Amino acid sequence: MKAIIQRVTRASVTVGEEQISSIGRGICVLLGISLEDTQKDAEYMVRKILNLRLFEDDNGKHWCKSVMDKQYEILCVSQFTLQCILKGNKPDYHAAMPTEQSEPFYNDFLEHMRRGYKPEMVKDGKFGAYMQVHIQNDGPVTIELESPAGPSDPKQQAKLEKQQQRKEKTRAKGPSESSKEKAASRTKVDPSASSGAEGDVSSEREP
Repeated sequence: MKAIIQRVTRASVTVGEEQISSIGRGICVLLGISLEDTQKDAEYMVRKILNLRLFEDDNGKHWCKSVMDKQYEILCVSQFTLQCILKGNKPDYHAAMPTEQSEPFYNDFLEHMRRGYKPEMVKDGKFGAYMQVHIQNDGPVTIELESPAGPSDPKQQAKLEKQQQRKEKTRAKGPSESSKEKAASRTKVDPSASSGAEGDVSSEREP
């Protein structure tokens, strides 16, 4: 699960010509739900969002108070595009949870947030609708948040694992190859022979 949290002086959601939701000072949460998300992900995100210290205290000290501490409002907007995986330049959304599953999941997320705070202070857009979200970012302050068990594209994950394996092999081979190079450079006397040896070693390092 991914979220973009913005500290705002005001924010609102319009569908068509109708403004369906608005808040004053507080936070706007854009939420992307993935196929792999569970109730634990939702609980983690709610806890983090409600307790993020994005506001100043009464003495003007920054990053001291949460939205609950200040009794500010929250506007949540479901945004599946946060689960985008780029294929070249084309966005792919297969990692996002399908509508028939994500709508009840999102509603449960909202209810969990309202139980953790105050129901009247948590507002939302219109799930699945084409919305205009108006955000007046205060600062600007924008926080990107992801649940620990966040989703990953299988192909991307496999690619990352292969890259990590190559790095580990390189680290394992690196010191021995380096020491061989140094030993070779110390023992070679003939410049032409030395040059040939360096060429050989260089070729060995090529992937």
